[in-house]
Amino acid sequence: MEKNEDLKKEVHSFWNAQSCGTQFTDKEKYTKQFFEEIEKDRYAKEPEILEFAEFESGKGNKVLEVGVGAATDFMNWAKNGAELYGIDLTSEAVGHAEHRLELYGLKAKYIKVADAENLPFEADFFDIVYSWGVIHHSPDTPKALKEIIRVLKPGGKAKLMVYNRKSILAYAFWLKHAGFKFKWGQSVADVLWNKMESYGTKGYTIEEIKELVKDEGLNSVKVKTVITYYDKLKRFNKLMQVMASIILKFVNKKTVGWFLTIEFTKN
Repeated sequence: MEKNEDLKKEVHSFWNAQSCGTQFTDKEKYTKQFFEEIEKDRYAKEPEILEFAEFESGKGNKVLEVGVGAATDFMNWAKNGAELYGIDLTSEAVGHAEHRLELYGLKAKYIKVADAENLPFEADFFDIVYSWGVIHHSPDTPKALKEIIRVLKPGGKAKLMVYNRKSILAYAFWLKHAGFKFKWGQSVADVLWNKMESYGTKGYTIEEIKELVKDEGLNSVKVKTVITYYDKLKRFNKLMQVMASIILKFVNKKTVGWFLTIEFTKN
């Protein structure tokens, strides 16, 4: 078996055990209280999603979400009248989406287990492809990007987020898992790969993402970072939070955010 497929199995096992965000509620699974707590926590910590996604833009458009997770964003595309399609590597995530749609009386055109590196759709099909914090977990992220471009219609728009390797959180993570343990030979990339969520997680830079898409026939490519709740080190101790607040006063806030947002239009 190819190494790529071995890694994909590990990624699948991690996220199939618990979809992203579901760890922040103790309410009964698939109840309204369960989903509402997940949504409240997600948008409290990541309010930038609402501005970036522009869910209202989905109305009347064919929208694909790559990696539905606990289906919070997926639901908001549905509520805003998108002709909605969704895929996820795990049956756990697809189950969340199916139960959530049924609970709120909403519909999706398609929601199935599928692989971001091999999207089960014809070329030039979608008006919008959206993916938030997903394809950096895929073993072959460049291939997943190419697939997103392939299924977009000419004039269609992609709205994606991946992690930024040159961010405050990434460097703090390195300190926690390497620097403070005197593992000086470990790079930030090594630490993210081994310690950040599922095994094999990658962080990119603005320049790397631009390089990946530069020959793909795209217009209006925008790649930028967002200072987040995580860059303020809210999940670390008070000393680390103070250190983050000091750092944020002196760094270029346009380059050190944990979320690296990517937008482009297909020619």
